Amino acid sequence: MNGAIRWMAENHVAANLMMLVLIVGGLILGFSIKQEVFPDITLDRIQVSIAYPGAGPEEVEEGVILKIEENLTGVDGIKQVKSVAAEGYGVVTAEITTDADIDLVLQDIKSEVDRIITFPKDAEKPVVSKMLNRREVISVVVFGKLPERSLRELVEQVRDELLLEPGITQVDLSGVRPYEISIEINEINLRRYGLTFDQIAQRVRQASIDLPGGTIKTDSGEILVRTKERRYVGHEYASIVILTTADGTEVTLGDIASVKDGFEEADQFSLFDGLP
Repeated sequence: MNGAIRWMAENHVAANLMMLVLIVGGLILGFSIKQEVFPDITLDRIQVSIAYPGAGPEEVEEGVILKIEENLTGVDGIKQVKSVAAEGYGVVTAEITTDADIDLVLQDIKSEVDRIITFPKDAEKPVVSKMLNRREVISVVVFGKLPERSLRELVEQVRDELLLEPGITQVDLSGVRPYEISIEINEINLRRYGLTFDQIAQRVRQASIDLPGGTIKTDSGEILVRTKERRYVGHEYASIVILTTADGTEVTLGDIASVKDGFEEADQFSLFDGLP
């Protein structure tokens, strides 16, 4: 150290040139460094979440959590796995080693989870995602004396308009209930037509699905065949034919049940100045 100081004291020009190079290089690199006021911070964790409506924690653990954990044992780059089973859903969190590429591990985990075909039939499709630490920039509150559906549609319109701004990349909704289509069936109608809840549920499930039908080869190329019958609103479900009587009359879901467009039941609600 003393030798370097002595050399610089004896060679003023070389020391000044070295300092100039460091200053200029630092300024050039400083302007090229990416700067973010609210950066996304990767937490080196990958989360697999799956909803299992109506199931208790033990059923979620046995039917979902253990199967995911078993398939993740063969994935390279995972340091440890932690799981949480709660009523109606389960979460598996995989911590990634520091030397592993989190994007490659994410793809491997997605592949392993997609290979599981023994999930309970009532379980929803698993969601695999990287855990990021994001900071909220601003909150926009939309409230007023409107029906809940109208207020929700207005909020979605505000969200879409905000996303059109070039400086905004993400807008999340909070304090709103998810959409839900409720089907209420009178037991008298079931007995009248000799039906059961399971039969109606199966018919509704079969009538609301997008199904690939293969390809048709022609002289000009291949034509993809696909059935698009997924339904999104209540009146579409009400038109589902449940059965056909002996005289050819079609009995639809709307004839034997009350189909309503609404929202999921929730224990929480949001108010601003006393208004929803």
